[in-house]
Amino acid sequence: VQLQASGGGLVQAGGSLRLSCAASGSPFTVHTVAWFRQAPGMEREWVAHIRWNSGSTAYADSVKGRLIISRDKDRRMVYLQMDSLKPEDTAVYYCAANIKGIIPDHHVGSYDAWGQGTQVTVSS
Repeated sequence: VQLQASGGGLVQAGGSLRLSCAASGSPFTVHTVAWFRQAPGMEREWVAHIRWNSGSTAYADSVKGRLIISRDKDRRMVYLQMDSLKPEDTAVYYCAANIKGIIPDHHVGSYDAWGQGTQVTVSS
């Protein structure tokens, strides 16, 4: 599985961005796709994930109610709609695929494939 993230940029606090993650590969078998983020000097942290087949989702407490993860199975795309952005959301955002459903699924080590990252900067 290969992933390519896009959609980052510079936005003012309170603004919105939509990140996209294009997934490819054959055969294409993915259990979970997640978004992680990494701010300068910080560890990479889990933001949200979506089960590929069922569409069920989970979010970190810091983003609940502001970020929404979704997927389009036919297009093999995963999205992260980011609203009410805050300066503390500034980070490089990565999409990642957990192929076999390894748990815990908020852990970096459970993910097999990573996109290249896209920078999100929120100005105050």
